[in-house]
Amino acid sequence: MRKLVLATALLSSATLMTACQSKEADAVEDNAEMQADAIDDQADMATTDAQEEMLENKADRVEEMGEEKANAMDDNGEIAPSETGIGDTQ
Repeated sequence: MRKLVLATALLSSATLMTACQSKEADAVEDNAEMQADAIDDQADMATTDAQEEMLENKADRVEEMGEEKANAMDDNGEIAPSETGIGDTQ
């Protein structure tokens, strides 16, 4: 549950940051978020804690990769998440 609250807060911050992105970059990021949400839904139905954690980590990576790709497409002076250390899974 704590991860869900943290993820929601990070998504809210990311939404504010993406306001300056192009429509194409927004679409890339939105698609990654939808994929991550679907993986999170799978994690909610996981039968073991280990499986749930693995899926949650995968969802985080998918979302981060989408953010990075969107920022690379349309970098208007934004700071990519990998440069801030926020949300890094590596």
